[in-house]
Amino acid sequence: MALPPPDPQFVLRGTSAAVHTLHFSCGGPEPDIPLLFSGSENGFIHVWNLKTHRVDTALDGHGRKSVYCVETMGGKDRLLSQGRDQRICLWDLAEGRTSVTDSVFTEHVGFCRCSLLKVAQGRWLMAMAARSLEEVQILELPSKTSVCTLKPEVGAKLGMPMCLKLWQLSCDSQPVLLAGYEDGSVVLWNVSMGKVLSQLICHQEPVMSLDFDAEKAKGISGSSEKVLSIWSVNEQQNLQVYKTHELVNAGISDITIRADKKILATAGWDHRIRIFGWKKLKPLAVLDYHTATVHCVSFSDHSNPRERLLAAGSKDQRISVWSIYAQT
Repeated sequence: MALPPPDPQFVLRGTSAAVHTLHFSCGGPEPDIPLLFSGSENGFIHVWNLKTHRVDTALDGHGRKSVYCVETMGGKDRLLSQGRDQRICLWDLAEGRTSVTDSVFTEHVGFCRCSLLKVAQGRWLMAMAARSLEEVQILELPSKTSVCTLKPEVGAKLGMPMCLKLWQLSCDSQPVLLAGYEDGSVVLWNVSMGKVLSQLICHQEPVMSLDFDAEKAKGISGSSEKVLSIWSVNEQQNLQVYKTHELVNAGISDITIRADKKILATAGWDHRIRIFGWKKLKPLAVLDYHTATVHCVSFSDHSNPRERLLAAGSKDQRISVWSIYAQT
């Protein structure tokens, strides 16, 4: 008999708004305190201390407009956040500071989260949806230099980009972008040449979220439908459908594969978090705690596997934090 799903290890309350994005920073050596960053609909970014389960700092830089992407850049003192005010902010949090040091005006009206890729010490590429509805812009940070703009061919009718994932196989290989679009397509772009390598229709509805395992050259995407689509990239850089998985209820807000590539988690419109084995997409657990749509899921980057956590943020204004390592 399967074990019953666990309860959350703890629950974080106090955002006073729906939680749209989560990001852990726990990998540092002691006496560093493991942190969880959350972005809320009311424009605040909360920095949670995972030892006290309380907010250490509340950051306000998006004019009370929803924050839907938060990422650290090489350590917990440098933060990037993206909000509905059409701004991407860079923060300096060292020595208790809470200042925005730079920002990028995206002119994009959708909910497409930007994607970061570290390309050298202190240098990053950032992909973001651009002002023109179908375009994706690639910038270099911190210089904000434009690398390229990825434009679909005339008549492609992909619609808006909905989700982005920059990756490269190794530090000396070419950066590549996977983008999920409004028409249900996943497109593989060569960033340095600014051209489409491959396109695959994975869903009948807009692609809401995707993640990719560069080692296995295999990815997964979800939409408002009842289907998870698993696809692969072959050596000729062509996308191919690998398999599909039928869900009980429709609607996936977010998908994330854990760093060890053993399991993945999905955030469901049905208020549930689902855990799957990544190798065969075997369902492992349904975590049922929230009372509204789960918007985001994130795995912690603790260096000790036994300490690794999963956090989920919901429209119900709560963040549930789970320890599921023992069960998998």
